[in-house]
Amino acid sequence: MTEKYEINALEKEESWRLFRYIGELVEGFDKLSGIDPAVTIYGAAVATVDQADYQNARQIAYLLGKQGFNIVTGGGPGMMEAANLGANEAGVKSVGLNIVLPHEQKCNTYSNLTISFNHFFVRKVMLVKYATAFVIMPGGLGTLDELTEVLTLIQTNKIKPFPVILFNSTFWRGFLDWLQTTVLLPGYISDSDLHLLRLTDKPSEVVEIVSSWYLRQAIVGRQAID
Repeated sequence: MTEKYEINALEKEESWRLFRYIGELVEGFDKLSGIDPAVTIYGAAVATVDQADYQNARQIAYLLGKQGFNIVTGGGPGMMEAANLGANEAGVKSVGLNIVLPHEQKCNTYSNLTISFNHFFVRKVMLVKYATAFVIMPGGLGTLDELTEVLTLIQTNKIKPFPVILFNSTFWRGFLDWLQTTVLLPGYISDSDLHLLRLTDKPSEVVEIVSSWYLRQAIVGRQAID
């Protein structure tokens, strides 16, 4: 009898979990509606202010902000903090989509629109949904996860082929070499998959790629309406 009660309680808990998922999605949709055009910037949480790529992330966000793009990050420290700082300095919406973790990651103080999520997959939906482009700074497993998810969504036509920009060629070169040999040669990916990526070391070039793509899409959209 006790075992049956425990099973029923577990089933009810799983059912209520679904409503918590829905609640987080609804909150995200409500709070983020109208933030476009936006660019999502990914990168390591452990980066420090004295590292070059921290300052690069800050500069990229600032320059994009000056072009009218709002900035979305995972809301944590490191590269995310740098990007939110740059967006704040540019005077645009600085969005931090924080994740609640056991070690109590706190949202950085430079985001002026903050949402905290308990579930990674809901947070990942929000990081992608409103983005016009994706900038991938150096990072670890989380950054790689986010990069490959974005590429998979584009590859499978689940989202538009937005620019996916890898910043810091020294960091990403080994990864790209591996894709072009170990992964491409057996046919696990195609040449067209690799064409989804852009590689640069210049913040100004990031802005050029994003702005030119966005302008081109906007012009096409207006012509289609006309």
